[in-house]
Amino acid sequence: MTGSVTTPSADVALARKFFDAIETGDIQAVVDCYVDDPVIWHNTDGKEMALADQLAALGFLDTQYPERRFRNRRVSAFEGGFVQQHIFWGRHLDGHDIEFPACVVCRTRDGRIERLDEYLDSAPFRAPGESQN
Repeated sequence: MTGSVTTPSADVALARKFFDAIETGDIQAVVDCYVDDPVIWHNTDGKEMALADQLAALGFLDTQYPERRFRNRRVSAFEGGFVQQHIFWGRHLDGHDIEFPACVVCRTRDGRIERLDEYLDSAPFRAPGESQN
């Protein structure tokens, strides 16, 4: 791993910029928050993905949940990264709302995210009546 460790205050600012960009659908600003070859992992499938895969997931979010917010953001910086806990709220195109707690752990390098690990319950994204198995 090369590059410099980001300061805690810079990581807190990066967290704000990153989640603000997701809320507003500013994909270029999201991309700008990542290093060129980040690793993204979600507990819902346990697989590591590349940035292109993450951008596709954000595209889904944009089309299905055009109104969304990260409420009650709580950011804690540590040497080389940050943790953010929040409540994700979104309004689906059909008008129903979803809301769930989530936690994101990010490792940073040179002021950008090099690894993102996201922990959430994906049940709110399932259609009503869809099995959890």
